[in-house]
Amino acid sequence: MKITTVGIDLAKNVFQVHGVDEHGKAVLKKQLRRDQVAAFFVNLPPCLIGMEACGSAHHWARKLEGMGHAVRLMAPQFVKPYVKTNKNDAADAEAICEAVGRPNMRFVPVKNIEQQAVLALHRVRQAFVRARTAQANQIRGLLGEFGIVIPQGIGYIANRVPELIEDGANDLPGAFRLLVQRLLDHFKDLDRQVEELEAKIQAWHRGSELSRKLAEVPGIGPITASALVASIGDAKNFDSGRQVAAWLGLVPKQHSSGGKAGLLGMSKRGDTYLRTLLIHGARSVIYRVGQKAEACGWIAGVVNRRNKNIAAVALANKNARIVWALLAHGRNFDAGYVRQATTG
Repeated sequence: MKITTVGIDLAKNVFQVHGVDEHGKAVLKKQLRRDQVAAFFVNLPPCLIGMEACGSAHHWARKLEGMGHAVRLMAPQFVKPYVKTNKNDAADAEAICEAVGRPNMRFVPVKNIEQQAVLALHRVRQAFVRARTAQANQIRGLLGEFGIVIPQGIGYIANRVPELIEDGANDLPGAFRLLVQRLLDHFKDLDRQVEELEAKIQAWHRGSELSRKLAEVPGIGPITASALVASIGDAKNFDSGRQVAAWLGLVPKQHSSGGKAGLLGMSKRGDTYLRTLLIHGARSVIYRVGQKAEACGWIAGVVNRRNKNIAAVALANKNARIVWALLAHGRNFDAGYVRQATTG
C-alpha cells in the first residue's frame, strides 16, 4: 500500500485525513489530533498533500513541505463541488483529496513567514482604520443630536471637537462633555495606533527592493506596494498580468451563453483589500490629472470617454498588469515603455 495523494481537512483540534493510492483507491481514513499531525506525516513517504487555503493552512504547508511532501493549497470554493452528499469532515477530506489531483485545478501559493507577518500588519491597521472611522462617525452623530455639525473629514474631529467641549455657549450638559472627551481620547488612541503601524509598514517597504520598485508606479504607494509584494509572492505563479487582474477582481464579470458573450461590471473576486488600495490609488492619479489645464495621455482619454469610476477601475487593472510585469520579469518601471512588436 503506497499513499500517493492525501487530503487534509484542517481544524483547530481534530484533523481529518483521507489518502488514496496510485489507482485512486481510498487506503487511508483517519482522524488526528493537532499534536499527532506532525508525527504522522514525518513517517509518511513523500506524497502530494492538498489543503484548503484557510486559517493555519500556510503554517501547515510550510511544515509539511519541510518533511519532503508536495503541498498544494486550494480556494474552498473550488473544493466544494467535489463534496458528495452530506457535508462532514470525512467528506470534506475526501473532496480535498480528489480536487488536488485535478489537472486544471488552480492553487494558492504558500506564503513564507515574512509575508504573513507583513500582511498581519496590514490587517491590523485596516481594523484600526475601521474602528477610527466608526468612532469619528459616532462623535459626529452624537454632536449632531445637539445641533452641532462637524464637516466631513477625519481631520476635523481632532481639530473641532476640543473647541466645542470647551465652548460654554453651546449649552452642552457637563456629563455629555465628559462623554465626548472620553470618545475623543479613544479616537486619538486609535489614530496613534494607525500611525505606528503605518511606520512599521513604511520601514519594511524601505527594506524591500521589490516593494520600492512597485512604488515607482503612479497610483501605488508604500502601503499598496508592500501589500502586493507580500500577497503575490512569486509573480511567476501567474501566467500573465491579466491573471493577476482577474485574481484581484478587476476584470469584467462574464455571463455568456449560446455563443453570445455578455460582460458585466467588474467581478469583485479575490482580495478586497488589495483591490481597494489599487482603485483608491488610481483615483488619486485621476484627481491629479484633472488639475492640469491641458491633460493628455491614456488616462485622460479614458476619463473623457467614460466616467471617473470606470477610469479608476481601468487604471487599477492596468497597474495590476504592470505590477506582474515588474515582478515576473525583474524590470524597473518606465513611464515611456513601448512594447516591441514581435516579428514572425
